[in-house]
Amino acid sequence: MIRRSWLGLYLCRPQRSYAIFRFLVTVFLLFRRRRRWLLWQPLEPEELVENIRSLGASFLKLAQVLATRADFFDPVYLLALRQLHDRMPAMNDKDRLRAFRRAFPDPEVFVHFNQVPLASASIGQVHKAELRDTHTIVAVKLLRENIQLQVRIDILLLNLFLKIFRPLFTDQTRHSIESLLKAFSRVVLQEVSMRQELANLEHFSQVYADSGIRFPVPYNEYCSDSALVMSFEEGVRIDDVTLIKSLDVSFSELMQKLVVFYVEQMLVKGFFHADPHPGNLLVSPTGELILLDFGMVSRIPQSMRQAMIYAVKAAYERDFELLVSATRKMGILTEDSDFNSLSSVAENLFEIFDSKHLKASSMQELAFGILNVMHDQPFKLPQDVIYVMRVSSLVEGIGTQYVENFNGIKDILPILWQNLPRALGEGGLSFERLKNEFIQLPLTVSKARKVVELAEQGELVVRMSVADRHYILERLKKHLQAISRLIFFLALAFYFQQLPQVWSVYLAVACLLAAAVVLFRQR
Repeated sequence: MIRRSWLGLYLCRPQRSYAIFRFLVTVFLLFRRRRRWLLWQPLEPEELVENIRSLGASFLKLAQVLATRADFFDPVYLLALRQLHDRMPAMNDKDRLRAFRRAFPDPEVFVHFNQVPLASASIGQVHKAELRDTHTIVAVKLLRENIQLQVRIDILLLNLFLKIFRPLFTDQTRHSIESLLKAFSRVVLQEVSMRQELANLEHFSQVYADSGIRFPVPYNEYCSDSALVMSFEEGVRIDDVTLIKSLDVSFSELMQKLVVFYVEQMLVKGFFHADPHPGNLLVSPTGELILLDFGMVSRIPQSMRQAMIYAVKAAYERDFELLVSATRKMGILTEDSDFNSLSSVAENLFEIFDSKHLKASSMQELAFGILNVMHDQPFKLPQDVIYVMRVSSLVEGIGTQYVENFNGIKDILPILWQNLPRALGEGGLSFERLKNEFIQLPLTVSKARKVVELAEQGELVVRMSVADRHYILERLKKHLQAISRLIFFLALAFYFQQLPQVWSVYLAVACLLAAAVVLFRQR
């Protein structure tokens, strides 16, 4: 009953709904490069930041994603959004006690539980505690009270307002914003589940066991959807220059290890930590890198990873055909894309990847340059690509803390090129690989013969890519909607024409005009 009444109060708060409305109006106007829509103007950068802070957890997370979107915002807005940090005041005593009791029905599992959190963010807060059974010092990540319900309602309201704005969007704008909100919704719902974070942590520990990076050890028997209990990791934040230098640790080796680790995540394994800000990276007294917070984790399918690599390769080598092929596989091309637009974008990308430009550019400038090129073009940029750009910029930001002339392009790309064969599954032609290929040769010939036979019999089935299927279904949906509207207006016109009243003639004519408009727009 308490939860229902809380939900009702939450939905009936007009200030919050209006704040969300102003936030979306600002995004809409900035994306369309317009200064006014009806009675509203976009919020100024400082006003937008305050608006997002007032809206809380979900919108802070959304702002972190938007801060990477140079195709949405002007530089002055991007600068303001990048100053937003995922830090929130700690829960009050009442909420903290309620959250603790929900997570631990038996509070006696701890000998000591520090009531003052070590860190407090929008989703949860971390406390230091001691287990009763083993007297082990642990870190307890406690989910904020009512945060799961709040996030779900925020997503509901965002999608509701998006439907209201939908008629005002071009297909390009709609594709970009819908793709952004879909990816954001998926990630933020994972973040408010401690069981999901536990699964992410365990998977990372298995997949990257030989990476040289240390991860916290979870204590599964104490974990729930409301709390995550794990080993307490001692270390120094990676951006604390003074303390890192006092450890007598080689920073160049740390960065080499970090970059190789992220190349492995994003391009080889496809399972990567999407939030490597300095607070989530510690350096132990012995020089080990420790990675924390596995709430924001993303997966990139192998087809997408390879397509991204080929797109970079095509831009670097000015290979237009390869670029077209890679962008189709990535789902960047929409139904409105045409050869001339793609040719224009390709030329701009080739300029960005020109060797002279690369030497003077940073990873962040490269990412923003690509996004600026994509703006106002009938393409959509997958959120996977945006996350990779964001991670690259964050890693570069860590590097610039220690090396004045650290450059993401100059220092990271060589490591990327070294790992390309592994990422593409194109290792060297070893004896073992040649032997495997020779063994599989009869099977390959058999498959080729079967394809020819099916083609001769007219039974060859060609599978379409997801992007092509989506395109055909979207076009079919539009045609069916137009036909249904046309039938509706014609039926109304016929109905009104049968009525004896004089006014019915005018209504019949109006329905015929509406049918004509539907037909004209379809053409």
